[in-house]
Amino acid sequence: MAPSIIVAVFPIVFIGELPDKTMFASLVMASNGRPLSVWLGAAAAFLAHVLIAVTIGVAIFRLLPTRVVDGVVAVLFLGGAILAFREGTHDESALVAKEEASHQRVAITAFVVIFIAEWGDLTQILTANLAAHYHSALNVAIGAVLALWTVAALAVISGQRLLRRLPIAGVRRVTGVVLLGLAGYSAWIAIGG
Repeated sequence: MAPSIIVAVFPIVFIGELPDKTMFASLVMASNGRPLSVWLGAAAAFLAHVLIAVTIGVAIFRLLPTRVVDGVVAVLFLGGAILAFREGTHDESALVAKEEASHQRVAITAFVVIFIAEWGDLTQILTANLAAHYHSALNVAIGAVLALWTVAALAVISGQRLLRRLPIAGVRRVTGVVLLGLAGYSAWIAIGG
């Protein structure tokens, strides 16, 4: 084990993930309750992506054209925006009751959302590149996983604070607007913008 590689990778991946869509997704999911479940699901998804990135990540990006990845991401964001807008129009008490889901369901939802959103993400590409650069998949994986788990923890803590200050319906509408913007941006990139 090479602690110097872990220490070098951590801040690169941490800073790369801070403004990322998956941090925002974790924040929004945690604002609906069950922050530990959201973190566990997100942490498992990040672990899976880091393992993919340090082993076969580079090959995947060589096989799939970037525009295809961006197009799929645009469609996923659009679907998320539509769902967020639809959920944001419901009665506030119905939204609160619906969010009283089981820990397992919340964790699985967080895993799926983060796992899908991370495909082709900056931090996945960074992790693959760092593994190739350092020739040390294990040390890069440890540094990247710790960074991603830290960002997810910050997001779920912030999500709980957000819930105490803002109504869920308002959070959903804002989420819808952000996801719609991300869908448009991803579509623009996919068509060669």
